[in-house]
Amino acid sequence: MPVPAVFFGHGSPMNALGGPYAAAWRDLGEVVGRPRGVVMVSAHWETDGAAVTAQSRPPTIHDFGGFPAALATYDYPAPGDTALAGRVAALTGAEPVLTWGLDHGTWSVLTHVWPEADVPVVQLSLDRRQSPAEHLTLAARLNPLRDEGVMIAGSGDFVHNLRTWKRAGGEAYPWATSFNTAVKAALTAGDLDGLADWVGLAEDAQLSVPTPEHYLPLLYVAAQRRPGEEVAFFNDVIEGGSISMTGVTIGSDALRPPFPARPSAGW
Repeated sequence: MPVPAVFFGHGSPMNALGGPYAAAWRDLGEVVGRPRGVVMVSAHWETDGAAVTAQSRPPTIHDFGGFPAALATYDYPAPGDTALAGRVAALTGAEPVLTWGLDHGTWSVLTHVWPEADVPVVQLSLDRRQSPAEHLTLAARLNPLRDEGVMIAGSGDFVHNLRTWKRAGGEAYPWATSFNTAVKAALTAGDLDGLADWVGLAEDAQLSVPTPEHYLPLLYVAAQRRPGEEVAFFNDVIEGGSISMTGVTIGSDALRPPFPARPSAGW
């Protein structure tokens, strides 16, 4: 059975320290077990030309500011996998690099999925030069890895508008709810064209995706779906009005427990 593909709505780096979404991430790790490795596409690594991390011990990158010291020193010592990095490079044409590591889009969620940091992780960058359709094409080339024990994962947010985010929390904006619902419907229907042309999915879609980097990792997961595979959702909450924490699993009926989703008062 192929390893499931998973998209994580990662939200704030503070989620690394716990909070309302960590339980679902822990539950998912228990259900999935330990794959041979993970190829993660994070919203927080964009490059000109695709790149893949190729260290045996990737560093934990603290690519943010203004958070507590506990985050500035947080370490997630998951190993890399040079052989897996080479396989990704061969499939996609990505350039193996030693100049990145695991950014917070990766470690803030995986620290809960695999708290022992014992599953090898490589990151595949988002190539700024590619169109959404080209991202889907590249993503599809990763599909054989699922039969080799590797999870294809993405980390971002369906809806990610920090300008309208309510620090004190509050109800989701109607446009955020509408877009989040439209994305889930497109995923369920297998509408890859609709997902790639997200501006047409719902009215005011550009409020939900003012810049594409948090949305594009979803395409890497959507592209993994095979005929007959199911789609399920977890942590289906919009935080602070305009940050979607919705996660997605593709494949394996085992990934359909009632993962919890509890909104917090804010980050």
